[in-house]
Order: sequence, then C-alpha cells, then structure tokens
Amino acid sequence: MHLPPLQKIRDAVCLALAEDVALGDATTAALFPNPIGARGMIVAHQSLIVAGMAVAREVCAQIDPEITIIRAADDGSKAENKAIVLVIEGDARSLLMAERVLLNFLQRLSGIATLTARFCQATKGYPTRILDTRKTTPGLRALEKWAVRLGGGVNHRCSLGDGILIKDNHLTLLRAHGRSVTDACRLARERGPHGLRTIVEAQSLAQVREALTGDADVILLDNMTPAQVRQAVAMIKGRALVEVSGGITLDIAGEMAAAGADYLSIGALTHSAPAANLSMDIAATTRSRRSRKVRR
Repeated sequence: MHLPPLQKIRDAVCLALAEDVALGDATTAALFPNPIGARGMIVAHQSLIVAGMAVAREVCAQIDPEITIIRAADDGSKAENKAIVLVIEGDARSLLMAERVLLNFLQRLSGIATLTARFCQATKGYPTRILDTRKTTPGLRALEKWAVRLGGGVNHRCSLGDGILIKDNHLTLLRAHGRSVTDACRLARERGPHGLRTIVEAQSLAQVREALTGDADVILLDNMTPAQVRQAVAMIKGRALVEVSGGITLDIAGEMAAAGADYLSIGALTHSAPAANLSMDIAATTRSRRSRKVRR
C-alpha cells in the first residue's frame, strides 16, 4: 500500500507537535528533571484496522530521535481487542510528550480504516467498490485517504483537478443560461483536460437519460432509494458506470450493491468515522540512558 508523500506526513506531524508541545511539557518538566528510562505500549481496546504507523514513526523521530521502536503493527493489518500495536522505549519525558499526538493520529486514521473495512464487508460478494469523498479534515486529506485505502476502499478525487464531477450546483448555473445536462457533458469533453472521465450527478431518472445522451462516463445517483437505483441501472444498461451517494449507511450498503451500483461514495468514511479505541501505557524500565536535553 503506497504511503502518502513523506513531506505530507512530516508537515502534518510538525503542525500537530506545534499545537501540543511548542511550549514544552510543564507537568513532565516539573516532575522529572532528569532522564528516566521508560517503555510505552499502545493497546487496542476494540477490533480494528491499524492505520497511521508511518505517522507514528515520524512523531517519535521529531520528538526525540533516541526513541526506539521495539515493535509496531503493520499499517493495514487487523488488531484484535487487547492487542499491543506499538511498543516504544526511551526517555520517559519524550514518551510523555509524544503520547497524545501519537494517539490522535492512530485513533483518527485507524477509525477511518476500520469503518471503511466495515463497509467493504457489508458489500462483500458484489463487485461494488467503496469510495471516499473530499469531505476530509483540512490539511489531513492525504493521510485520511490513505487510511481509506488501508481499509480496502478506493480514493475518489483527491482534489478538484483530479476529475470532472458535474454536480447539482453546476447544473443549476448552467440551466440559468439555457444549458442541459447533455450540454454539460459536451462542454466537459470539449474543454476539460484530456483523459479525465466525466462524472455527472443525477437526482432523477430524467437526468439519468440526459447524462446518457451526453455520454457520461459515470452517472452518480444522488439520494436515491435502492428501488430507484435498480430502475436507473436498468436504464443505463452498462453504457456508463453507476455511482451511488447520499446517506449510504452500513444498513443499506449491501442493498445498494445488490441494486447494481459499481461504486458507493461515502462521505462518512472521513467526516464521521468514530475514533478507534486505543490507549498508551507507560512504565519505567531499568534501561539506562545518557543524560540529554529533551527536545522542546
């Protein structure tokens, strides 16, 4: 599984540490003026898909290069309840400074991967693919979309330049100038970058017909019931790929897949995924470390 660009990881970690430890750790500095050897263990308290270990490594490197990673679960692997997913050793002061940022990344990204995996399981047996959207945390899109891939999903557009998606607001503006869905498809082909497929949002069967006339590559059925999706699929007859979006939940994902959807695009993967339940336990060790200044 391809990692996000290293610079994206570094930048995200840098911002997170600037929020949390730019002024140091007042509590730890007051209690522990000298180095103290310690081991930290991050434990899962639920079954989950691990996501974010590459980011965790960068957190440790930026906090204190002398933190040693003893053991780390692979990104994309499954961890059962009570499993230890990360073991690190080093100066306890550094581990305490890293704790919250480590957990924030691992909980957020593992939560996204775990929810994505649940949607993939709900549609198992069908050729339907689970897509994410651009409804991501500002600045964390590359990491969150990576987590979707780790959970078995597929990335939709990563930016507005990655594809042509003609949505309701585009169509409303075009209609004000006498243009139809078919016209929108034609304009996209004539003026859009070469090689980008055209996706058209349809909220009715009439709009599906117009999108077919315009030779859309993908017809996005928005907020339709499974019965309406079946009607649209029968109308499309393989002339375009079928994407379904709008309020897709785990309860109806399988039904939508059975109705013939090629893709289910689900904003909740990134905007509403529950954080994975992980905690970090730190214990003193007898391992000696030379005195060094803790990075602030």
